[in-house]
Amino acid sequence: MATSEQTQAPARPDYGGACIASVVPALLRRGTGPAPRWLPDAVLHADQVVLLTLDGLGWRQLQARLALAPAMAAGTGGPLTSVAPTTTATALTSLATGLVPARHGVLGYRLHVDGEILNVLRWSTERGDARRRFPVRSVQPVPAFGGTRVPVVTRGDFASTGFTAAHLGGSDIVGWAVPSSMVVEVRRLLAEGQPLVYAYYDGIDKVAHRFGLGEHYDAELRYVDGLVADLVGVLPPGAALVMTSDHGQVDVGDAVRMPGPDLMSCVALVSGEGRFRWLHARDGAAEDLLAVARAEHGDEAWVVSREEAVDDGWFGGALAPESAARLGDVALVARDPVAFLDPADTGETRLASRHGSLTEDELLVPLLAWPAP
Repeated sequence: MATSEQTQAPARPDYGGACIASVVPALLRRGTGPAPRWLPDAVLHADQVVLLTLDGLGWRQLQARLALAPAMAAGTGGPLTSVAPTTTATALTSLATGLVPARHGVLGYRLHVDGEILNVLRWSTERGDARRRFPVRSVQPVPAFGGTRVPVVTRGDFASTGFTAAHLGGSDIVGWAVPSSMVVEVRRLLAEGQPLVYAYYDGIDKVAHRFGLGEHYDAELRYVDGLVADLVGVLPPGAALVMTSDHGQVDVGDAVRMPGPDLMSCVALVSGEGRFRWLHARDGAAEDLLAVARAEHGDEAWVVSREEAVDDGWFGGALAPESAARLGDVALVARDPVAFLDPADTGETRLASRHGSLTEDELLVPLLAWPAP
């Protein structure tokens, strides 16, 4: 797969092992048989579990800042891998459904569906809201949490979005307006006897995208560490808190690449995101596209065909035809701290830190746990 310029192999998701796609199935099965070795001891015999997802918190970024996060430093556990691509749309769907991307089909942030590019997080195309044209269940039909009705404590603004329906279908959404309310709602749900509560917070990812991994990121991590401590503090006897994430981050800044004219002459559509960019070839131009992409970007990215990525197991197995059609013909998967822009998605030019690729900074995420005090 690699050219002579691509000597460093991408990191691989540990599908079937210590991967975020395995977390919910392991939590739902806890106490009924042997537990995976990567599941923290605090969870094994817990009567109730809170699964907290901190969007955008990578294992490596956390390890470099443990002095800023004493509550997280006190948790037990270790790293997991995310999935490919390491993007919120794909990773949160794998986390909630317990399925690898090849099974659930949400294979990126901007996804090719029936000739249009669907922004999965907004569930829109350039024609606007796409919920009627592309019903959620036609894109991702699998219910979350194995069909169990698990309460989800998340930002209230997300309650009615297409992406929430896509990755949390069948769940009871409990909205919050400010993060302190998350703690209140989690405590209430535990008091009601809920065996599993899912909570989601997106602040770390937002700060990283806007400001990078500097002082603003550090300040947000300190704040979120207090949130973790507060959640541990409301656990009733016999309960446990489990914290994970969907991906890490890479500081990119202004190291962005706009596709050149030779490359774009072979391209019909562009999808994906800056660090895992899919190029869709014009009719008959797939081989030329791959050759030009490798010549222009092989020194800073893993440049692979769709077939190479699938055959190498990046998505966890073979794809159904309708899922394979959602991918481009050639992927630019950033190895260096760069991003490949889509001329049609100007909003991406403003991001400081990014994710999506298969570097360890992006792929490794924490799985930490705390028992009730």
